[in-house]
Formats: sequence, C-alpha cells, structure tokens
Amino acid sequence: MKPRTQIQQEVARLSKRLPRLTATQKAYAFRHCFKHYAIKRADGTNICTECGHSWKSDHDLADTLCGCTCPHCGMQLEALRTRKSVFSENEYFSIVTTSKQYQVIRFFFVKSRYKAGQAAEYSIYEVVQRWISPNGKTTTVARLRGMSMLYYDQWSEYSDMEVRKNNRLHAYDIAPMCTYPRQRFIPELKRNGFNGDYHNTLPYDLFTAILDLLRHFGKDTNSPKYVCPADLKAEHDKLVAKRNLQRERERTELQRKKAIEDEKNYLKTKGIFFGLVFSDSLICIKVIESVEEMVEEGRIMHHCVGGYHNKANSLILSATIDGKRIETIEVSLKTLKVVQSRGVCNSNTEYHDRIIRLVEDNAGLIRQRMNAA
Repeated sequence: MKPRTQIQQEVARLSKRLPRLTATQKAYAFRHCFKHYAIKRADGTNICTECGHSWKSDHDLADTLCGCTCPHCGMQLEALRTRKSVFSENEYFSIVTTSKQYQVIRFFFVKSRYKAGQAAEYSIYEVVQRWISPNGKTTTVARLRGMSMLYYDQWSEYSDMEVRKNNRLHAYDIAPMCTYPRQRFIPELKRNGFNGDYHNTLPYDLFTAILDLLRHFGKDTNSPKYVCPADLKAEHDKLVAKRNLQRERERTELQRKKAIEDEKNYLKTKGIFFGLVFSDSLICIKVIESVEEMVEEGRIMHHCVGGYHNKANSLILSATIDGKRIETIEVSLKTLKVVQSRGVCNSNTEYHDRIIRLVEDNAGLIRQRMNAA
C-alpha cells in the first residue's frame, strides 16, 4: 500500500536502506534453522544431508543415540533411519537491529532441500520487517502473500517490500527458528536496562506486550522501574493477571447493569400478570415474577427457561407441589394455549397432563389481566 502517514513514509524510505544479508548471516541461518541428519541405510551406510558424503560407521548404536560427525564436512548430525531420498523444509530466521530511532526486527524465509548423495541446497529472502518506534507504535513492511486462511507461508518472493496493513493478521506474527546473535537495540531499551535476555519470549512480543500493558494502566513507559523490572516475566504475568481481573470486573458490572435493565423490561411487559395464582387440591401454579426468579427456575430444573424473559408473546409459570418445583410452563399470549411444560432436564412428570389441563382451564384469568391492561 502507499505510505500515508509521516511515520509510514519514513519507514518506507529507511527500509530501502537496510543492508543485505552477509554471507556470515546466511551461513548462520542455514546451519541453525534446520536439523542436519545422517541418513542411515539398512546396509550400515551413513549419508550426510549437508554435503552428500557417505561412509560406513562401526558405531551404529552410538550414532543413533548420540549422533555423529560427518568425516567430510564436520557437520554434527542426528541419525535418521529412512528410505526417503529427498527432504525439504521451510523455517524463519530473524535479525534484531536498528535504523535511526526505530527498533527493527527483520524476518527471513529460509528454504532447504536435501537429496541423498548431493550437497544441500538453501535459499533465503526477507518477507517481513516490524518497525517499532520509541513510543511503541508499530509499522509493518512485508511482501505480498497468497490469499489463504490455512497457510501463512505463501509469500510472493518477487513482490516488493512495502508498508502493509496489519489488521491483526497472524501471518506477520512470526516465530523464528533462530535469531542472529549479533543484535542492536535503540537507546531507550538500553537506558531502561534491557540486556538482551528475552526470557523465552519472541523479541517482537517482548517489546510490544510490556509496553501495551503499561500504557493500559497509565504507567510511565520511560521509567526503568516499569519497563525493565528485575524479573521481566514475573512482572509481565502480574500485569496480565491484573488486566484480566479488571476485565472480569468490567464484565461483571456490565452483566449487573444488563440484569437491572432486563428486570425493568420484564416488569413493564409482564407486570400485569404478577400475583396470578391458580391451583387444584394438589398443584399450585403461579407466574414467575422476575428475571432472577426465572434464571433460578432454569438452574434448579436444568433447562433453558432462564433466557425466556425476552419472549414477548410468552408467559412463564411455575408449577409446584408443597413448594417443590414440578414443571415449568410456557403459555402463548396469542392463543392462551400451553406451548410446552417441562420438568427436570426437560422431562415430563406424572403430573404433566394435569398441569396442562389446570393452566388451560384457567386461561380466562390470563385473558382478564390482558383486557384490564
């Protein structure tokens, strides 16, 4: 996309000035992004996937358990018993560097192809750059991707590196297999005490997560006290727990306000029926008179009546014997007929037909309340 903001324009300009990978950086990526194997054949032959050299070993069990070293190229190898001859893998490699005031994390897509008896073939090209300003704002520069919801690695190798909209696209949240050990950091991180220890967290995640949490709680992101505590992981976990507790309280408050609003609406729409009770010599049936009472009815009876308070054309009643709930009844206010009557776990009790008959025999009382309104 075309850079629009001043930061995007500056990032686009600086991105073009970043140096290409050196031969040393490429060699590091090829060596550390992939496992290197000694393919073990049934006749005892070992084949190095790195250089293609083959040899016979007198220590088959030791090679299998502890690995071995290729006598030709010196590569440390893991033993792999297979009949396959061709292998290919894809991984990511990252470089942590700076450009002017920005912390830059560069991600490279690395491909490998191994064929038994031949030297390994590698390729590498850059796919994503995450530019982080001192105030924590992030700009993404990346290549185009194929349109797929299932596969993230469909990079268009020959497309341009341009500023892209992130839109919370997880394809840009890359977990590299390895990061180049020589790294550069902006002065703000050094000033705040960052010493290069990521505490088993991805660099990009570490830089942004702690800043987001501190801004969320209104803390000073320039203070070493907050940005670089003695135990970064423990402080991060503490802030996450605090934020989660805050969100839970907010959800509880929203639920409380919604419950109050639901009670008001239920009183407005069904209040004319409150106090309506009818019974025979055994069964007592009464209108449920609050949302809270309806939720409790659903909890005790193990059915879904708790959400029926919003049904405009239904009236919900509870049938009891000696105060014990027997069935919950839904009556249509259009036909004054019983829509359903359910006992515990939506079952029918031995009083089911008697309850329906009792409700419909007293439907005139419901009609009187409606006419009076």
